[in-house]
Amino acid sequence: MTAKVTLSFSDETIEEARRFAKRDGMSLSAWIDQAAREKALREVFAAHAAAVGRARLDIEAAAIADAQEAALVDAALGSRSSEPSATSPRGPADREVGRGA
Repeated sequence: MTAKVTLSFSDETIEEARRFAKRDGMSLSAWIDQAAREKALREVFAAHAAAVGRARLDIEAAAIADAQEAALVDAALGSRSSEPSATSPRGPADREVGRGA
């Protein structure tokens, strides 16, 4: 669902938005909608990061472990990537075996 609203922008802002929308092959409305959505998500993620920081949780180590686990799963499932993941302990030869090639 969409809502029609009237907004005011500075001349400079609207010209930049038009240029970026054209570059991206989008309508001005679609580009502004995407930009607003991205800004809202950045605000949510920033608030979450601040809360995690205040709680002094070590999520960096958990994120690294998750990335390594994902790389192992990709390798086991035979990811079609020709390059090994930066966090994967396995190279392309192991992935070929996993694919049965």
